[in-house]
Amino acid sequence: MNLRIEAADPLGAEALALLAEAAAEARQRYPEFFDPAAPPPTNAPLQRRAAFLLAWVDAVAVGCGALRPLDATTAELKRMFVRRGARRRGVARALVTALLARARDLDYAAVRLETGNRQPEAIALYEGCGFARIAPFGVYVGDPTSVCFELRLTRA
Repeated sequence: MNLRIEAADPLGAEALALLAEAAAEARQRYPEFFDPAAPPPTNAPLQRRAAFLLAWVDAVAVGCGALRPLDATTAELKRMFVRRGARRRGVARALVTALLARARDLDYAAVRLETGNRQPEAIALYEGCGFARIAPFGVYVGDPTSVCFELRLTRA
């Protein structure tokens, strides 16, 4: 497998296609939380101290992930998604590793994230990457499906 991870425009065609696939999968896992008439999701433009990465296998975008600042010392890992056909091949772990390196480059002290309680494979990934469970934060407080994590960063 010829895997590469590259910075990308979150509003680019590949990014939006992956986001649409991620949203369709989320609707399948959590149908009670989605209005079938809702418009398709979109990504926000990159802001200062943020990052958006695409994972490519050969010439095909197979995954994505992003960082956004929560505050001066903490980033949130968002938009993690790997297409079904590319799963269980190390793509998600490579994306997390690249995003954590980027977070260190941006001088964050910690990275937080939220995933859903119906996503055991994501929970296993984050625990395997060294993240520890924390209480829900921000918009996730009070959401019974949210499982939140944090990883304290050290300089490499």
